[in-house]
Amino acid sequence: MSAAENTPVARHFLVSGGSGGIGAAVCDELASSGFVPVVGYHRNADAAAAVAERSGGLALALDLTSDASMAAAIERLEALPQLAGVVLAGSPPLAPTPFGKVTPDDMHAQWQVNVAGPQRLIAELVRRCFRRHKQGSVVGVLTQAMGGGASGIEGAGSGMGAYVIAKHGLAGVLALAAADYPWLRVRAVRPGYTETRMLEAFDERFLAMQREKAPFSTPEDVARQITEEAIGTP
Repeated sequence: MSAAENTPVARHFLVSGGSGGIGAAVCDELASSGFVPVVGYHRNADAAAAVAERSGGLALALDLTSDASMAAAIERLEALPQLAGVVLAGSPPLAPTPFGKVTPDDMHAQWQVNVAGPQRLIAELVRRCFRRHKQGSVVGVLTQAMGGGASGIEGAGSGMGAYVIAKHGLAGVLALAAADYPWLRVRAVRPGYTETRMLEAFDERFLAMQREKAPFSTPEDVARQITEEAIGTP
């Protein structure tokens, strides 16, 4: 057997929103677990390149609101030896607003990045990447602000605007993907307040009150949880 035949196939893992915050920490964690992170980014190419360099991965332009960007990204992903999975960590900036003041623009932005884009992305990855090996992993980053309880809607974060609505939409995308592709590993995590730039949307007094209730997570804490869900034994 030749040396080339003995060389293990590189297993790549796409992370949308991988240029910073939780997504960047996930790329580092995946790299430490033996995967090659594909750092999906929308605008911050320099930050994505830095994450890719330190994690031994590659940067990939991926705008979940653009059909052209997604088509180009999927073409590159299809050419990889093996795409092991995708972590959906990207999200537009948070605009905390009460229910009655959610704007159409904010609702559209959150819906495109958290629901419509991920649905198209997962469908294409299944068809063009995961199905060839009859395996793949999908992890969606949701939020504790969605609430829960017996009804699934109790205790939602008040005033969290279109963000919480769209995260419920992403939960629906994941649920249907799991139902339609039983062989696909589909998981979700629901982190609480995490020390990322998303917190800049909140008033410091509000954040101080929340920190008194419970310590905030770090991106590394959440990344470890995501990676466990992504690569754990089904």
